[in-house]
Amino acid sequence: MRTKNHVWTPPALGLALVLSGCTYSPDEPKPSSSSPSPFAPLENQIQLFMDEGAVATVVQVRWPEGEWSRAYGVRDLESKAPAQPTDRAEVASVTKTMTAVTVLKLVDDHLIGLDDPVNDIIPGFTSALKPPGPITARQLLSHTSGIPEVNDALPKDVDFRPVLSQTLTMERGLELAGTLPWAPASVGTFKYSNTNYLALGLLVQTLRHKPFVQVMQEEVFDPLGLKHTSLDHLDPHENGLLHGYVTLRGERIDTTDNTFTVGNPAGGAVSTMEDLNLLLAGIFQGRAVSPTSLKEMKTSPGFGPYGLGVWEHADGCSKESRHEGLGSFDDYQTVAVSSADGLYQAAMTVTTPPMPTEFEDPSTANKRDLLNGQIESTLNETLDRLCTPAN
Repeated sequence: MRTKNHVWTPPALGLALVLSGCTYSPDEPKPSSSSPSPFAPLENQIQLFMDEGAVATVVQVRWPEGEWSRAYGVRDLESKAPAQPTDRAEVASVTKTMTAVTVLKLVDDHLIGLDDPVNDIIPGFTSALKPPGPITARQLLSHTSGIPEVNDALPKDVDFRPVLSQTLTMERGLELAGTLPWAPASVGTFKYSNTNYLALGLLVQTLRHKPFVQVMQEEVFDPLGLKHTSLDHLDPHENGLLHGYVTLRGERIDTTDNTFTVGNPAGGAVSTMEDLNLLLAGIFQGRAVSPTSLKEMKTSPGFGPYGLGVWEHADGCSKESRHEGLGSFDDYQTVAVSSADGLYQAAMTVTTPPMPTEFEDPSTANKRDLLNGQIESTLNETLDRLCTPAN
């Protein structure tokens, strides 16, 4: 499957690959030869990912004095074309940060309040899900609605291909989640569920009277300069695309086709690491939503390290938290981090070593989670080395 756990998702196989090379961005500043590079530990960690069988790793770091990009490995295991810093990848739940912007813009435009109930606004919400009481936009954004997880209602067959060949629409997602019980006691506590963001996509679409994909283009991608980001169906033969893989009964399967997540507000975006950094810079520099909405976005309800569409992480140079989008598919692991003031960003995607899904081998879920956590730690440690401590 492409989906699992707190991020949208469905032993390395000893691939005989030569993945030691890397591709540089053209105009990056060179560190002084008299001092160690602040990126050496990052490069060492990436090399470990590659040594453990990752197909590709792409990273970009931005700070007030410059930008640093690298690409390791190959775009795909057939052509073995070298990966490039500008390559696109499916970024999974980092999409939720984008979707949160469209919802907060509804609040800024006084089309809904964060604490207004959505039960009678979102088509099918009440009839399909049977919520135990009024559910607010804030609860959906912060994963405190208690709504059932749509992934838990999907087939758990070892052969994942029939599920991935059909698009999970927002409406269908609500119907599937509605086959599971919604416990009244879960409302108000943190419980990560992709269904929250399927519902929010329908909320945006209903109040804007436009398709959700169009709203995302007009309110997020275009204003923030995300020229290489989309929610559209991918052409697997597209140039500049990182291919993902899993195995099925020992056979390697190319899972790049994104039919399952096309247009999905919880995990459907395809993007570059540069665009993810532009996204977070635009948000936290105050160019995406109002100051009031930005403050709400950065504030956790207190039940977990999650605000409205972003995770929290300690900042080694500030009393404020950094904010992150975390994305996990079976075939890609992606993390994007920003300082609270929007002056520092880092984004990385790793094309996961081809492994079975958790339905064939339950141990692979922990391996993917570990990889995502290692990416997160590595990016934050890099920003700690670059940032200027607050007085």
